[in-house]
Amino acid sequence: MPEVTLLKDRGDSVCLVDKVVGKRQLSQEEIAILIQNRNISSDPDWKNVFVCEGEGEFDPSLIAQSEFNGVVVLGVLRPATLRFHDLELNTGIYRSVLYNVVIGDDCVVHNVGYLSNYKIGDRVMLFNVQEMSCTKHSKFGEGILKEGEGEENRIWIGVGNENGNRGILAFTDMIAADAYLWSRFREDQPLMDRFVEFTEAGNDGKNNTFGIVEDDVVIKNCTLLKDAKIGSFAYIKGAFKLKNITVLSSEQEPSQIGEGVEMVNGIMGYGSHAFYQAVAVRFVMGRNCHLKYGARLLNSFLGDNSTVSCCELLNNLIFPFHEQHHNSSFLIAATVMGQSNVASAATIGSNHNSRSPDGEMVAGRGFWPGLCSDFKYDSSFASFVLVSKGSYQNELNITYPFSLVATGGDGKAVHVIPAYWFIYNMFAIVRNKYKFSARDKRVVKVQHIETNPLAPDTMQEVEAAIKRLIELTERYLKLPAEALEAMTVDNPRPEFLFEMRQKAAVAKSGEEARQIAKDYLHQNPDAKFLLLDDRCQRKYGAIIEKPAQAYREYRRILKYFAVESLMQWGLERGIEELDAGDIAKIKELPLYTSWMNVGGQVIPSSKVFELFSLVKIGRIKGWAEVHAFYDECQRSYTDYKARYAIYLLEQLYSRESESFTREIYTDITQDVAYVSMNMLESSITSREKDYTDFFRSITFRNKRERDTVLGSLEDNSFLKHLRHSTDEFNSVLSKIFKKLR
Repeated sequence: MPEVTLLKDRGDSVCLVDKVVGKRQLSQEEIAILIQNRNISSDPDWKNVFVCEGEGEFDPSLIAQSEFNGVVVLGVLRPATLRFHDLELNTGIYRSVLYNVVIGDDCVVHNVGYLSNYKIGDRVMLFNVQEMSCTKHSKFGEGILKEGEGEENRIWIGVGNENGNRGILAFTDMIAADAYLWSRFREDQPLMDRFVEFTEAGNDGKNNTFGIVEDDVVIKNCTLLKDAKIGSFAYIKGAFKLKNITVLSSEQEPSQIGEGVEMVNGIMGYGSHAFYQAVAVRFVMGRNCHLKYGARLLNSFLGDNSTVSCCELLNNLIFPFHEQHHNSSFLIAATVMGQSNVASAATIGSNHNSRSPDGEMVAGRGFWPGLCSDFKYDSSFASFVLVSKGSYQNELNITYPFSLVATGGDGKAVHVIPAYWFIYNMFAIVRNKYKFSARDKRVVKVQHIETNPLAPDTMQEVEAAIKRLIELTERYLKLPAEALEAMTVDNPRPEFLFEMRQKAAVAKSGEEARQIAKDYLHQNPDAKFLLLDDRCQRKYGAIIEKPAQAYREYRRILKYFAVESLMQWGLERGIEELDAGDIAKIKELPLYTSWMNVGGQVIPSSKVFELFSLVKIGRIKGWAEVHAFYDECQRSYTDYKARYAIYLLEQLYSRESESFTREIYTDITQDVAYVSMNMLESSITSREKDYTDFFRSITFRNKRERDTVLGSLEDNSFLKHLRHSTDEFNSVLSKIFKKLR
C-alpha cells in the first residue's frame, strides 16, 4: 500500500491537499455518483477524498449514505465480496462516517457510526461498529509518554503487590521474564531507570499517532474501539469497549475478542482470546492466553499458554501455563511462577493483616492450592507444592518442593509431607512433564519455558530441603526421651536409634552432629517419625511427616535429574557412553549452583546479575538485546545442567567425581532405574484405578459403557508414549556409565 501521511493539524476548517502519492482526486462524474448515493463531504468540492489512480480500481457506486470529513484516502474499491465464517458482505462503504481515515484495498465498511483517525489495511471487514476513533496522543497500551505529558500520565501495571511499588511498564514485545526482573529487583534504581529508557526507545513523543487495523481483520457488532492497534487476522465480535490497547495477531497466531469484552490500557499477545464479558485493565497477556466467562484481569501480567475463567486476578505476575477457573476463586497480589492451578473457591489475596503496606505471596512452579483454601499474607511456597483444602490462619513459608501441606486446625502446626509427589503421586510428575509441552500452542516461542518438573530450579530446592531435613533430624536425635517417644511413629531399629542418639549427644561440632543425622536418615529409611520445623508457619510451625522417606526420595530424584542431564548432554553430541574425558570436559564448563525461574526460563543467578551489569554499563541497549541474552543462556542450558549434574552427584557422595567407584556408579544407575520404572508403574496404576476401583465404576451401567466414555486402558495414548520413552531412557541409562564402571 502506498505510504500516506495524514495532515497533522486540521483545526476546525476544511483541510485540502493537492497531492497524495499514488492517489488522485475524484472526477466530476465520480462526485456526481457519490452525491446521488446520498454521500456528503466536509469539503463541498470533495477535494479531501483521494482514490487509486489505476483503471477500474475505484467504483464510486460502492459508496452510499456515508460522510467524509478531513482527509480520506481510499484503496482499491471494486465490486467484490468478503466472507468470514457465515458473514459475507459486499466491499464498499455504506452508512458510515469517516474522519481523517486511510482505507486499504478491497475493504468492507458497513454501518460504522464514527471512524476517525485510523489507518485500515487490506481486506478488512468493519460491520456494525458504533465508534472507532484514535486520539493524537494514543500509546496503544504501552507505558510511554507523549509531548506535554508528565510522569503522572504514565500507565504502570502494579504487579506483585497492591501498593504499586513493583510496577512495570508494558511494551509490545514484553515477556514474563522481563516483567519478573523488573518487578523483583526494585532496590537497583539504575537498573530500573534503564528499563524505563528501553521502553521509551523508539518513541518520538509526537502527538501525531493514528489507530491501526492491519490486513485481514474482521471487526463486527462492537460498541467502542478507541486508541487501538489491531494486528492482522484478528477477529473482534461484539466487544463492548477496547481502549488504548494493542492486539497482537498474525495469520499463524490469530487473536480473537468476543462478546461483551472490555479491555483498557494493555497489550494482548499473539494467538490469545478474550470472550464472554471478560474485563482486562492495565494488563499484558502473553501468547496463547485465554480470558473468558466474566474473568477480570486487572493490573496484572498473564504469561503464555494460560487460561483464566470466571474469576479475578488483581495485581499479579503470572508465569506461563497458569490455569484458574470457577466463579468463586480469585488471586490477588501474588507472583506465581507457572504451571499452576488455582482450584474453585481458593481465596488467595492480601487481607491487610498489619498497618504496613499490603502483603504479597510468591509461589514456585506447580503451585496447586486445594478447594476452598485461603492464606494469610505474607506467604511463600516452594515449587510443586500441593496445599490441601483448609483455612491457613498464619503466614506460611513452605520450603519443601513437591510437598503436600495440610492444616492442623486453628492454633496448631500445619502438616507437611516433603517429596509427597514422589512417594504417592509420581504419575502427576510424569504427566506434568508431557502435558505442558503438548499444550504449548505458540508458533513463535520468544519466552523460553522449562516444562520439566525436574530442572535446576527445583533441584536447588531439593538440595535445600535435604539439608533442612538433616538439621531437623539432628534436633530429633537430641530430644529428651519422653519427647522423642512422642515424635516417633514407628521405629523398626530401636538399637540403631539409641546408638545414633548416643553419638549425637557427644558430637564435638555441629558438622559432626549433622553427619550423624544424615547417617541415621540414610541407613534407616523405613523409620517413621515426626520433625518440627518452626520456619514453615508463623507462631505454630509445622509437623514434618515421613522425613526419612522424603530424604530417600529427594536423593533419588537428584540422581535422576543428574543422569537425565548428562544423557541429554551426551545425546546432543552423539555420545551414549560417557568416558573420563567427557566428564573432564563437562567439569571444565562454568559451574552454577544458584538458579532463578525467570518468567518460565531457568537461568543461573549469576547470569542474571551479569545481564544487569551489561544493562547498566550500556553494553545492552534495549529489550531486543535483553531477549538475545535470554536466547544465549538457553543455548548453553544443556551445558549448564550437565555441569550442575556432576556437582550434585559429588555432593550426594561427598567426593570428587574422579574418585567415584564402580559401586557408586552402580548405585546411581540402580536408583535412577528405580525412579524411571516407578514413573511408568505409578502412571499405569493410577490410570488402572479408573477401571478397577469399585466407586469409579458405579456411574456406568456396564463395562462397555465405561470403556466408551473413558476409552480403554490399552489404547491410552499417554501410556503408550510413556512406555516407549521409558524403554528408550532405560536403554541409554544402561550404557551411559558403562565405560566408567
